[in-house]
Amino acid sequence: QVQLAESGGGLVQPGGSLALSCEASGPIATILKMSWYRQTPGNQRELVASVDGGGRPTWGPPAKGRSHISLDSADNTMVLQMDNLKPDDAAVYYCNADVKLTTGATITVWGLGTQVTISS
Repeated sequence: QVQLAESGGGLVQPGGSLALSCEASGPIATILKMSWYRQTPGNQRELVASVDGGGRPTWGPPAKGRSHISLDSADNTMVLQMDNLKPDDAAVYYCNADVKLTTGATITVWGLGTQVTISS
Protein backbone atom coordinates (compact mmCIF):
# COMPACT_ATOMS: atom_id res chain seq x y z
CA GLN A 1 0.00 0.00 0.00
CA VAL A 2 1.37 3.40 -1.00
CA GLN A 3 1.25 6.09 1.66
CA LEU A 4 2.00 9.80 1.55
CA ALA A 5 3.56 11.57 4.53
CA GLU A 6 3.03 15.34 4.47
CA SER A 7 4.96 17.85 6.54
CA GLY A 8 5.70 21.55 6.73
CA GLY A 9 2.29 23.05 7.42
CA GLY A 10 1.56 25.33 10.35
CA LEU A 11 1.49 29.02 11.16
CA VAL A 12 3.14 31.45 8.74
CA GLN A 13 3.30 35.24 8.94
CA PRO A 14 1.98 37.31 6.04
CA GLY A 15 4.82 37.84 3.59
CA GLY A 16 6.62 34.78 4.87
CA SER A 17 7.60 31.56 3.13
CA LEU A 18 6.36 27.99 3.33
CA ALA A 19 8.03 24.69 2.52
CA LEU A 20 5.74 21.69 2.17
CA SER A 21 7.22 18.21 1.88
CA CYS A 22 5.55 14.98 0.82
CA GLU A 23 7.22 11.58 0.92
CA ALA A 24 5.73 8.56 -0.81
CA SER A 25 6.42 5.09 0.52
CA GLY A 26 5.37 1.57 -0.38
CA PRO A 27 5.71 -0.74 -3.39
CA ILE A 28 6.65 2.06 -5.80
CA ALA A 29 8.38 1.42 -9.11
CA THR A 30 8.15 4.98 -10.43
CA ILE A 31 6.66 8.29 -9.38
CA LEU A 32 4.81 9.57 -12.43
CA LYS A 33 3.70 12.86 -10.92
CA MET A 34 3.30 14.47 -7.51
CA SER A 35 1.13 17.46 -6.76
CA TRP A 36 -0.03 19.82 -4.04
CA TYR A 37 -3.67 20.84 -3.93
CA ARG A 38 -5.39 23.05 -1.41
CA GLN A 39 -8.92 23.45 -0.13
CA THR A 40 -10.82 25.93 2.02
CA PRO A 41 -14.24 25.34 3.58
CA GLY A 42 -17.05 25.43 1.04
CA ASN A 43 -14.69 25.44 -1.93
CA GLN A 44 -13.39 22.85 -4.35
CA ARG A 45 -9.90 21.51 -4.08
CA GLU A 46 -7.58 23.47 -6.41
CA LEU A 47 -4.21 22.67 -7.91
CA VAL A 48 -1.27 24.55 -6.42
CA ALA A 49 1.57 22.90 -8.33
CA SER A 50 2.73 19.59 -9.79
CA VAL A 51 6.03 18.04 -10.75
CA ASP A 52 6.41 15.04 -13.04
CA GLY A 53 8.95 12.24 -12.84
CA GLY A 54 11.31 14.23 -15.05
CA GLY A 55 11.19 17.24 -12.74
CA ARG A 56 9.00 19.37 -14.98
CA PRO A 57 6.66 21.66 -13.05
CA THR A 58 3.07 22.66 -13.71
CA TRP A 59 1.84 25.71 -11.86
CA GLY A 60 -1.63 26.35 -10.59
CA PRO A 61 -2.79 29.96 -10.17
CA PRO A 62 -1.88 30.17 -6.46
CA ALA A 63 1.77 29.29 -7.05
CA LYS A 64 2.69 31.15 -10.23
CA GLY A 65 5.61 33.53 -9.94
CA ARG A 66 6.46 32.87 -6.30
CA SER A 67 7.15 29.15 -5.96
CA HIS A 68 9.65 26.36 -6.54
CA ILE A 69 8.86 22.67 -6.70
CA SER A 70 11.16 19.67 -6.86
CA LEU A 71 10.97 15.88 -6.87
CA ASP A 72 13.74 13.68 -5.53
CA SER A 73 13.20 10.36 -7.27
CA ALA A 74 15.77 8.62 -5.08
CA ASP A 75 13.59 8.96 -1.99
CA ASN A 76 10.24 9.77 -3.63
CA THR A 77 9.98 13.15 -1.93
CA MET A 78 8.43 16.32 -3.32
CA VAL A 79 9.09 19.74 -1.86
CA LEU A 80 7.10 22.88 -2.64
CA GLN A 81 8.33 26.28 -1.50
CA MET A 82 6.02 29.27 -1.74
CA ASP A 83 7.07 32.82 -0.93
CA ASN A 84 5.22 36.02 -0.07
CA LEU A 85 2.29 34.24 1.55
CA LYS A 86 -1.01 36.08 1.90
CA PRO A 87 -4.11 35.50 4.04
CA ASP A 88 -5.79 33.88 1.01
CA ASP A 89 -3.15 31.14 1.11
CA ALA A 90 -4.59 29.76 4.32
CA ALA A 91 -6.03 26.32 3.55
CA VAL A 92 -5.59 22.61 4.02
CA TYR A 93 -2.89 21.50 1.62
CA TYR A 94 -3.10 17.96 0.22
CA CYS A 95 -0.39 15.88 -1.40
CA ASN A 96 -1.35 13.78 -4.41
CA ALA A 97 0.72 11.22 -6.28
CA ASP A 98 0.32 9.23 -9.49
CA VAL A 99 2.41 6.14 -8.94
CA LYS A 100 3.41 3.10 -10.96
CA LEU A 101 3.59 0.14 -8.60
CA THR A 102 6.06 -2.70 -8.71
CA THR A 103 3.15 -4.83 -9.96
CA GLY A 104 2.89 -2.63 -13.02
CA ALA A 105 -0.42 -1.07 -12.00
CA THR A 106 -0.84 2.70 -11.83
CA ILE A 107 -2.71 4.30 -8.93
CA THR A 108 -3.50 7.75 -7.56
CA VAL A 109 -3.01 8.39 -3.85
CA TRP A 110 -3.97 11.30 -1.60
CA GLY A 111 -2.45 12.41 1.66
CA LEU A 112 -4.49 13.36 4.72
CA GLY A 113 -3.72 17.06 4.40
CA THR A 114 -1.75 19.61 6.38
CA GLN A 115 -3.19 22.87 7.68
CA VAL A 116 -1.55 26.17 6.72
CA THR A 117 -2.58 29.25 8.71
CA ILE A 118 -1.53 32.77 7.78
CA SER A 119 -1.42 35.16 10.72
CA SER A 120 0.82 37.73 12.35
